[in-house]
Amino acid sequence: MTTDTPARLLHLLSLLQTPREWPGGELADRLGVSRRTVRRDIDRLRELGYPVQASKGSDGGYRLVAGKAMPPLVLDDEEAVAIAVGLRAGAGHALEGVDEASVRALAKLEQVLPSRLRHRVSTLQAATTPLTSGDGASISPETLTVMASTIAGHERLRFAYRAGDGTATHRVTEPYRLVSTGRRWYLVAYDLDRDDWRTFRVDRVSDPFATGARFTPRELPTGSAAEFLRRSMRGRRASYAYEVTFEAPADRLPGWLGTPEPVGADRCRVRATTDDAPHWLAVKLAMLGHEFTIQEPDQLRQAVRELAGRLTRATPDA
Repeated sequence: MTTDTPARLLHLLSLLQTPREWPGGELADRLGVSRRTVRRDIDRLRELGYPVQASKGSDGGYRLVAGKAMPPLVLDDEEAVAIAVGLRAGAGHALEGVDEASVRALAKLEQVLPSRLRHRVSTLQAATTPLTSGDGASISPETLTVMASTIAGHERLRFAYRAGDGTATHRVTEPYRLVSTGRRWYLVAYDLDRDDWRTFRVDRVSDPFATGARFTPRELPTGSAAEFLRRSMRGRRASYAYEVTFEAPADRLPGWLGTPEPVGADRCRVRATTDDAPHWLAVKLAMLGHEFTIQEPDQLRQAVRELAGRLTRATPDA
């Protein structure tokens, strides 16, 4: 019999979180108390914000239903380990759809995990290897959780950073948001040494350290961290103009090309700018399935020639 009321409530809550309806008599037997005590404990859970629904009948039944707010969850050891391992795997490899909310959840969970469970999580993750895209963007979940904690707590973050050209620096920042592109994680932060906003690839960050120094968050110029990252990435690529004539009517071309300009019944010209690398634009043009002629620039013409040669060499028997 469970005589300690808080412990009994936790046990009751753990049972109710199993997706099924529990007859009052079965709950009473499980807890070693009377049905009246079960009813009183159910009322206490409702007062704490847990939406417990009761069904009528000879024995009556109870089940948790979806409410207006998310009350605290009670997890057993196996459930806590499973969730932590799943969040770590997703966060560490920037899977599509896994965003900053997942990292915040991981940070909260690992903060309260007992050391014995934290060790199990680390051991399980070390023993598994996910299949990734092979672009080297795998990162430490601990790095993400430190960043998420400093963002939530408005705490300055110090870390070592390796730029794309291999230059190593140390940065002190006011972290603003973590942004996932599906392939990589980026930190949007105010760089105190540069006195300006910056974006950092998280897989190039090492030794992140929460300094303990609090700050008042600044207003981001674009209002959205995702938009700031998008503009930052676009600014790193040189854009160029191109002109291509297609042997196809204008309504057969996709919108990303730009606005087609008809030059005949089944012919049109596109003049536009792009920040796609010439070799990538060459591939995209070839995949449209229409005959085309490049007027400019020369680097796009060269990219198409190289693509054609590569494809021809791939089929020597033909």
